[in-house]
Amino acid sequence: MMVAGLFEMSKAQDLAVKTDLSSDIFTNINIGGEVGLAPKWTLDLSGEFNAWTFSDNKRWKHWFVQPEARYWFCDRFAGHFVGAHLHGGQYNVGGLDMGFSMLGTDFGKLKDYRFQGWFVGAGVAYGYAWVLGRHWNLEAEIGLGYSYTRYSQFKCAGCGKKLKSNRPHNYFGPTKAAINLVYVF
Repeated sequence: MMVAGLFEMSKAQDLAVKTDLSSDIFTNINIGGEVGLAPKWTLDLSGEFNAWTFSDNKRWKHWFVQPEARYWFCDRFAGHFVGAHLHGGQYNVGGLDMGFSMLGTDFGKLKDYRFQGWFVGAGVAYGYAWVLGRHWNLEAEIGLGYSYTRYSQFKCAGCGKKLKSNRPHNYFGPTKAAINLVYVF
């Protein structure tokens, strides 16, 4: 009886599952879910995982989770929305020729060094959801925010001597960019 009641309650709420197509392109396994809380409010929870080492010792290994409260300007799961998110995870990145700096973070160091550590932070986002059909949406979102990280730095991407240990770094900039394919129940 209780299980049937929970099933009916979950059916009465708007639920959605999603995948970030832009993350899929970069071989990041990801999934998200979103639940309606009120007529214009939802709670989104997304996560991502990448454990691959690519050729030439290039790596962008990571996992993270990112819960987000969203306010929809019209109906939930359709149109414009704003959100506030938290994020946290771990990374092991190196051997990548990115060659640019942004707001105090030098991504060019990823070519000759490997960085391994953890991060936490928060941000704000804006997005838009296009209704494609009865159950399908396409959603685009961009977010800005802050991340605090502690990392160790190694001489080369795949191996090497540890150069720095347990160092802090503060990052300001993009904290979310997604193009989600969404299935709404």
